[in-house]
Amino acid sequence: MPAFGDPRARLVLVGLAPAAHGGNRTGRLFTGDESGNFLFRALHAVGLSSLPASRHSQDGLRLQGALLTAACRCAPPGNRPMPEEFARCRGYLERELKLVAGPHVLVALGALAFEQSLRALRDAGPGPSPRPRFAHGVRVEVGPHTLYGSYHPSQQNTFTGKLTQKMLRAVLRRAIREAESS
Repeated sequence: MPAFGDPRARLVLVGLAPAAHGGNRTGRLFTGDESGNFLFRALHAVGLSSLPASRHSQDGLRLQGALLTAACRCAPPGNRPMPEEFARCRGYLERELKLVAGPHVLVALGALAFEQSLRALRDAGPGPSPRPRFAHGVRVEVGPHTLYGSYHPSQQNTFTGKLTQKMLRAVLRRAIREAESS
């Protein structure tokens, strides 16, 4: 599944993979499911999305100043990619990051997307040592790039309150400020 959004953006949002009943069905990441509804509400609230919901690929939604991509390109069995699937798909993420000009600010949605983002950035320069651990709101510099971590907007996280709109918007606002100043 291709990336979606502004190819000139300095802010890159990295998800895990298209959901079988969301992005895989609709043709756009985080579209047509509850995770997407939660994410696009936050993106709209902070000025990155033209609409507060992503219903289908022809709904007129545009991302402004952001590119949305995924660490894995196809809906994985059991909704959890295996290491070999990540390895097969990593080249796509690496190429997308090279196509977007200048240093990037990335927001990884979930621990697995965070780990895969670190791996995709390894050619950009030395990463921090020791290897950073994922946490919501963590900020890591990798060469000229900055990577933020956020809990994934899955129903498991949002229905339990592990991730709230306020929490996600706070990370997005920090990332936007940094992307605009770089």
